[in-house]
Amino acid sequence: MEYMAPEDPLQKKLMILADAAKYDVACTSSGVDRESGGKGMGNSRACGICHSFASDGRCISLLKILLSNDCIYDCKYCKNRLSNDVPRATFTPEEICRLTMGFYRRNYIEGLFLSSGVVKNPHYTMELILETLHLLRDKYQFHGYIHVKSIPGADEELIRRAGFYADRMSCNLELPTAEGLKKLAPNKDRKMILKPLRQVQKGILENKEELMVYRHAPKFVPAGQSTQVMVGATPESDYQIISVAEALYKKFALRRVFYSAYIAVNEDNLLPSVDTKPPLLREHRLYQADWLLRYYGFRADELLSEQHDSFNIALDPKCDWALRNLDQFPVEVNRASYEMLLRVPGIGVTGARRICQARRHTTLNFNDLKRIGVVLKRAVYFITCSGKMMYRINFNEDSITRNLLSVHERLPIEVRESVSGYHQLSLFDDRQAGQWQIPLPALREVVV
Repeated sequence: MEYMAPEDPLQKKLMILADAAKYDVACTSSGVDRESGGKGMGNSRACGICHSFASDGRCISLLKILLSNDCIYDCKYCKNRLSNDVPRATFTPEEICRLTMGFYRRNYIEGLFLSSGVVKNPHYTMELILETLHLLRDKYQFHGYIHVKSIPGADEELIRRAGFYADRMSCNLELPTAEGLKKLAPNKDRKMILKPLRQVQKGILENKEELMVYRHAPKFVPAGQSTQVMVGATPESDYQIISVAEALYKKFALRRVFYSAYIAVNEDNLLPSVDTKPPLLREHRLYQADWLLRYYGFRADELLSEQHDSFNIALDPKCDWALRNLDQFPVEVNRASYEMLLRVPGIGVTGARRICQARRHTTLNFNDLKRIGVVLKRAVYFITCSGKMMYRINFNEDSITRNLLSVHERLPIEVRESVSGYHQLSLFDDRQAGQWQIPLPALREVVV
């Protein structure tokens, strides 16, 4: 196979549109069955596909690109907004298929994440996306994972048809409140964004009912849908953001809400200064709180309130909640309910389940808890075994807080490195530490 010349138009498009896609974080996959029937290429196993994550938390086992960074909208926070003078490019559906199949054959990727700016109008853009999915699935027989963005304002039939090709769909909420959206993205409104979320939710429910009757009926968005909320572009509090996420989970049955620390790329008096660093620790706390909402039975109004509307910088949300509710502790691990065990710092879902199973046969002590996997350096201040704590402590908020802070929470690498600047992942990065690197000659092979 011949190498592509450096000035090849398709390679230029790839560099532009892969770089433009890095600001969208809502691109992880979820477990889904998509059988190939022995034909075609790729699969998407029930356990989910393997991922590589870069230091900024982005999933890089998917080919993550925009169909186009041309856009008719002028959202103030977006690098690809209409008024910005940036290199523009648009893939044809055939070009995306060639890239996806080329990368997949060389084991660089295991799926595709496809989004786009709004070219001409939402309907036209969604038509291009649908054509791409149709070619990949039907012409190229690609059975790997595909995550695609539904375009707000597009015809409902186009979104419906795309849902039978995609494994997951998403539509970004962008900003936490309608007021923020009106202020920074005047071409968009909340109803326009929520409409495709509601349509996909309805389609998933109807498809589940159909599959109960017709087992071999085509699956509609089998991995569910997600959305993304930007953090720091507008002045909403953590309480407002996490309350919006809770409402989205309840009303739209989303699989994930992703939080994206705002990266200042545009000069505008309505935006934070371009010298403002992305609020990575705040993003991290929101993800921790989101986990508590989805798996630990917490409510948003338990974690924060209008009076206490920001997460603790020094402590994770679960520890912070426990310290503000010491009247519910210490918890006796041999008698406490599963739901209460989940609220103990240092005890996770697996640990709580193992405790409930083990105590049917024996009385647990602290050594047993350590073997089970309980993080005693946190849990020890909030639990008893047979009515006794592991050692005598001053059971008050100040004393426990000092002890917890001495443990030093291990923050994600992107937070630890934030003091030296924020690095955005690019398909063409050459960073080390186990991150994905594709040499330029190999890239040229792929796009031939």
